[in-house]
Amino acid sequence: MPRRPPPSSLIFLSGLLLLAVAIAVVGGIALYFENQGTVRAQANAITSGHWERGKRAITRYGCGGCHIIPGVAGAIGQAGPDLTGIAGRGVLAGVLANDPDNMVRWLRHPQAILPGNGMPDQGMADADARDIAAYLYSTP
Repeated sequence: MPRRPPPSSLIFLSGLLLLAVAIAVVGGIALYFENQGTVRAQANAITSGHWERGKRAITRYGCGGCHIIPGVAGAIGQAGPDLTGIAGRGVLAGVLANDPDNMVRWLRHPQAILPGNGMPDQGMADADARDIAAYLYSTP
């Protein structure tokens, strides 16, 4: 017995469902990028730095040799802590409240804050530390 084609109403509903899914996906992507732009602007404002320069500075200082850093190619180091989600942590290096000024202090002078820890002083300029902090505060 030959199969009958599905009713046209079922084809129409399937098309509507597919269209709804496509619209939801596109809307979700747009919302993600809008939210990411807001997060980056806030990170720039609270640190007085710029996340894009921070991403480049992270590469220049070789931070990814010791740390996993989301969004930075090759930043898969295992010697230091994974910096994924650092913006949401309460404490930096186990001793400092996580706020922009402390992040900048830590990046510039980790040995003065916690002598003998594994993070070396790199003679980081204040502007570079602010940019790196902006990047770290702008990543998930």
